[in-house]
Amino acid sequence: MSVCTIVFYLWRTTLFMTWVKICGMTNLEDALTAVDAGADAVGFVFYEKSPRNVSVEAAREIVEKLPEGVEKVGVFVDLDSEQIREIVLTVGLSAVQLHGPESMNCLWEDLRSTAESVGTSKLIPMMYGDALKDGFLLGQNVRDQVFAILLDSRSDGTAGGTGTTFDWGLVREMVQLMSLAVPVIVAGGLTPTNVSEAMRLFQPFGLDVASGVEARPGKKDAEKVRAFVKAVRDADRKVG
Repeated sequence: MSVCTIVFYLWRTTLFMTWVKICGMTNLEDALTAVDAGADAVGFVFYEKSPRNVSVEAAREIVEKLPEGVEKVGVFVDLDSEQIREIVLTVGLSAVQLHGPESMNCLWEDLRSTAESVGTSKLIPMMYGDALKDGFLLGQNVRDQVFAILLDSRSDGTAGGTGTTFDWGLVREMVQLMSLAVPVIVAGGLTPTNVSEAMRLFQPFGLDVASGVEARPGKKDAEKVRAFVKAVRDADRKVG
């Protein structure tokens, strides 16, 4: 079991607080709204095909104005480790979320530590939640290197930000089993109204939302952001 996993269980059993990430930040106002609402992390998508794509310079300017304790997560799709590392160091990111086989393979084949290869030790690889219906295999190197694994949905070949959930009932037991090996972050189609149900089913380490708290792609709805974080904290208190 990795150090990250051990820390997670100590944290989870003492604080009962679910890690919350508001993803798809494109402007400072939205990022500050998320922080003010109580989010633990904000996400920046560096993928040109995404409606939530943000430039490196814009992300850097936003990060400079955020509190130090807030996790700043870069979301990357099929970039190699050198490209990722350059963006991480330029922007000041504290964690990396990886989508796509090219990024994954490049990282797993790199003999260096994640801090050396991508500029941060906090690594969040993405898996499609529905794929767990066939089981899963996490090698020791994966368990040792990751901060958490993010389970997302896909729609018409699109990864992330789809506004749809994966089949929660179908993979519930697999998600719970995975959580025994590594912290799990649930994403895909979450909203202020269904997030408490996701927490009840999975008891995840964390939750990640983008489209479910937006006014339009790339622009957050402040009331939805606050309602989402409040729903999570209310559910946390019930568990506690």
